[in-house]
Amino acid sequence: MTPDELKEIASQLKNPHGEKGRETGRLMHETNIAMTYHAIDMLNFRRGDKILELGHGICGHLEYLLGRQEGLAYQGLDISVLMNDEAKKINKTFIKKNQAEFSIYDGIHIPFPNNCFDKIFTVNTVYFWSEPASLLNEIYRVVKAGGTVNITFADSRFMEQLPFIRYGFTLYDIGKMEKLAAKTPFDIVAANSVIEKVKTKTGQMMDREFTTVSLQKPVDAKNIDRH
Repeated sequence: MTPDELKEIASQLKNPHGEKGRETGRLMHETNIAMTYHAIDMLNFRRGDKILELGHGICGHLEYLLGRQEGLAYQGLDISVLMNDEAKKINKTFIKKNQAEFSIYDGIHIPFPNNCFDKIFTVNTVYFWSEPASLLNEIYRVVKAGGTVNITFADSRFMEQLPFIRYGFTLYDIGKMEKLAAKTPFDIVAANSVIEKVKTKTGQMMDREFTTVSLQKPVDAKNIDRH
């Protein structure tokens, strides 16, 4: 593939848009569904939990999430206007039932009050965080004391084999994620890795190792003031 083609793939993965955006969103959902389910399953929902997802894409996994426990309320945030629109179309039944809402954000500031969510998760977005420590501290601010945050990402050893990652990706392994978490008051409570067979965006079949790192806001946590 040419450099321009690889740049286009990277751009679409970061922020699906235009004619190719819908197809990118669908492919991301299909390719990443095991990662998404893994992140969801490790949250151990309780009845009535309020959940935030950063980077929801088309959100074809919402029915699965809401079926994990009774009385869950879901809030999705994405930087992509197209993905926001697609998620609303796909999940209009849950929106009508007041079980789900979708909003746009800038990828840095989370537009919700302190201590708002019981559980937060994000899948395959950390590579694109422009201000990782700032965003993770924002996540800390909006999760309740004792709440859990799951960050799921493909290991850098896998990602380094993909030709488009040179265009705007920051790669992570568990060690680098631990260093990022250390810039916040979060406690790391678990790190669970899985290897699966996947077809890459360039059509290759590869073993992908991915990890879900679980962070917890201490029960006696003090708030970080919004800035």
